[in-house]
Amino acid sequence: MGRDGARAGLVGRRNECQYLDRLLAETRAGQSGVLVVRGEAGIGKTELLNYLVERAIGCRIVRAAGVQSEMELSYAGLHQLCAPLLSHLDDLPEPQQNALRTAFGMRAGDAPDRFLVGLATLSLLAGAVGDEPLVCLVDDAQWLDRVSAQTLEFVARRLLAESVLLVLAVRESGPREAFTDLRELPVHGLSDRDSRRLLDSVLTGPLDRRVRNRIVAETRGNPLALLELPRGMTAVELAGGLAGIEPRPLSRQIENGFLRRVQSLPAETQQLLLIAAAEPVGDVALLRRAAERLGISVGTAEASAETSGLISFGAWVRFRHPLVRSAAYRAADFEQRQRVHKALADSIDARFDPEPRVWHLASATTGPDEAVAAELERTAGRAQLRGGIATAAAFLQRATELTSDPARRGPRALAAAQAKYQAGAFDVARELVDAAELSHLDEVGSAQAMLLRGQIMSVSKSASAGLPLLLKAAERLQSFDAKLARETYRDAIYAALTAGRLAAGDVRDVAEAVLSAPPLTHPATREDLLLQGVARVITEGYAAGAPVLMEAVAAFRTEEVAPEDGLGWLPLVCRMAHTTWDFDGWSELSARLVDMGRGTGALAVLPSSLLLRLSNRAFAGDLRGADSLVAEANAIGEATGSSFFAHYGALVLEPFKGRESTTFQAIEALTQDSRLQDEGKVTTATQWALAVLYNGLGRYEEAYASAERGCENPQELGLSLQSRVELVEAAVRLGRTTGAAEAVRTIEEMAQASKTTWALGISAATRALVSDGRAAEDLHREAIELLDRTQARMDSARARLRYGEWLRSEGRPADARERLSEAHEVLSEAGAEAFAERARRELQAAGAKVRKRASVAPAVLTPKEVEIARLAKEGFTNPEIGARLFLSPHTVEWHLRKVFTKLGISSRKEITSVRPEGLTTTR
Repeated sequence: MGRDGARAGLVGRRNECQYLDRLLAETRAGQSGVLVVRGEAGIGKTELLNYLVERAIGCRIVRAAGVQSEMELSYAGLHQLCAPLLSHLDDLPEPQQNALRTAFGMRAGDAPDRFLVGLATLSLLAGAVGDEPLVCLVDDAQWLDRVSAQTLEFVARRLLAESVLLVLAVRESGPREAFTDLRELPVHGLSDRDSRRLLDSVLTGPLDRRVRNRIVAETRGNPLALLELPRGMTAVELAGGLAGIEPRPLSRQIENGFLRRVQSLPAETQQLLLIAAAEPVGDVALLRRAAERLGISVGTAEASAETSGLISFGAWVRFRHPLVRSAAYRAADFEQRQRVHKALADSIDARFDPEPRVWHLASATTGPDEAVAAELERTAGRAQLRGGIATAAAFLQRATELTSDPARRGPRALAAAQAKYQAGAFDVARELVDAAELSHLDEVGSAQAMLLRGQIMSVSKSASAGLPLLLKAAERLQSFDAKLARETYRDAIYAALTAGRLAAGDVRDVAEAVLSAPPLTHPATREDLLLQGVARVITEGYAAGAPVLMEAVAAFRTEEVAPEDGLGWLPLVCRMAHTTWDFDGWSELSARLVDMGRGTGALAVLPSSLLLRLSNRAFAGDLRGADSLVAEANAIGEATGSSFFAHYGALVLEPFKGRESTTFQAIEALTQDSRLQDEGKVTTATQWALAVLYNGLGRYEEAYASAERGCENPQELGLSLQSRVELVEAAVRLGRTTGAAEAVRTIEEMAQASKTTWALGISAATRALVSDGRAAEDLHREAIELLDRTQARMDSARARLRYGEWLRSEGRPADARERLSEAHEVLSEAGAEAFAERARRELQAAGAKVRKRASVAPAVLTPKEVEIARLAKEGFTNPEIGARLFLSPHTVEWHLRKVFTKLGISSRKEITSVRPEGLTTTR
């Protein structure tokens, strides 16, 4: 470095530069790369980014920098990085276009899902490559706003073959919170030798040897400290005086050195630096307008500031180092800062940049100010519409602080708490609820505060922890907001079914509260019927509630459901369609729910929607289609950090496949997940899964024990009811007819209540197992006939298997072979390996020679390649596959080329001829 701080070669950074050169070479070769440059303040991270800029000849470069004062403005950092690329926005799929436009304030709309914004950013970067690789540089990434940081982390984990290089410089201070588990380049201090070389480059006079040794030792090889600390020392000190370096943290010493340099500048120059420090974006035109408002001679002040080497004015204002910004702000007193924020607010056009304007206005305000508080509140609403939840929360919190009237302060504090809750800041949200309740809240506000407390408890602790508060809130809301009360009851009953045996209070308490609530409308809506049906099943028995539930499910099937309503109600509707044995309703509504989740990018709902759908596909005998849904859930889990939905999916599928090790892997993952410790349905689901697994493997003692535990809490519905079917099969094999008879009676009662073809078929199948002679044969035949009329191919195939086993036991091998052959074919095609093997053994025992199914030797594909190949086989385009799996189209194409090579084909057209078993990966 030269004496003015400009770069003239990097001292002691040969290895780091070579590493960056290799990354650039890989990017030019078509690969993508991600690197986190991590080190303390002043260690040289920015200089390494500048080195990349110099070396990235023939590449397109975009830059951004995090600014501490901008951390509350959602998507500010991401917008800064993507702004030069927005000409490519129209090339994105429409949902992704809309997500980014809304996030960046370019259009009004519902808050976009942050993972859809991440996918849109990935697509935008990949689409901007063209003939030139793209190099994205982010300095001070530790100060990015939260959603920008999360989005870039999402993108970083998915870059693969796009010719994009993303480099993030992160200051290392305290625990690591962002950009962990990415490839890193740690930047350490210079060696003593290099430290002395760098120190010598800025000295203008003699330096005492002892002083030199002390500076080198105490700066610990920090380049910025070596360059800046001598500037703050007098000639006497440098020549051997007794004064020395302050005994403070190095970053504070460096900042104090910058502070002294700022304070040595003319007053107008200091004021200009203060404006630049208070304005986080670096907008030159805005800085000049604000300076003129304060009567500053802009040209003279800019020239003086540039000469100091602390700041530069080009297309953007850029401080030499973030510590210069901090020093410039510290150099001013409180009144000076207020005047600058006011000048900035007055210089911003509220039509184009309302959020920065009102934030500066609030920063210029000291005491209560209703006008500013009201403007903050209005701007928060606009921010929330574009997905800036964190921004809205910060604005509402500041509005609360500036409000003196208790009648306004309470509702504003409650609104701020709601926004903080949505932003995931649960502790702050709880404190704001406390503040709201200390102010004036009417009855509606008090009920909403209680509801919010319950929601915070449910999310931050467990599904059951917030139940009592949710119930109380629903009861109090009944008189003021019937729609919100109904939705609160829905959430409470869903949480109670999830918590099951571990609920704080009996599930029955929730059901009774629902039934005691006065009807909301006359006649009852489908939503009312759904809640009443669930509550009556729990309190009065299956026969009383099932017909009401079936009426509700039918209404949701036949009537239009808007996405915003469907995403809230259809998860419960799908669970109740399963509970009432309405296979067609379950199939149709689960497919519609997944389409809604995908179409709107509602990734908070989509994982659970995929689980409902894949469970349906498993019972339909479409295990490979269900595998595709597990892969999608897994992709979302990788993006969101919530992998348990994919584990739930595996828990449903692996038992049908007869894979004991992978079933136990899923069980272990779920039971060890601390987030699921208070969910009783985990116990039910795992025991049902084991019962299916062991029935397939023919280990009936273990199947019976698991099925018994799975049946223990029938109020959980769903798999608790399905466990009875597995119990009957295992009990009959073990000769425990008493236990089987009770379960058969329960299944028959359910079938008579719902009267669906699926329920009647299952009832006939279980009654056949406990019957003898002609009655047993008639029931086996009836079960097959009924189940063949449904989409439940897995149950239909298992009914054939049980009938074939019964026929063989009756000494009728020829008849047995016919049914067992049918079962073996369907189960093999479905991938239900254990049940297919059970059918094969029975066929051999019945005297049949079972030919092995002709199949190609499966290529060794990775799970990601298998999923991409399956989607390509189904006709999805690269962008569609990318949107489904959170990959860029370039990465999809890269994976497909590898798939084609492994399968020995050369085009998408040929992949349609590959048999499903050829697209299998080892686990």
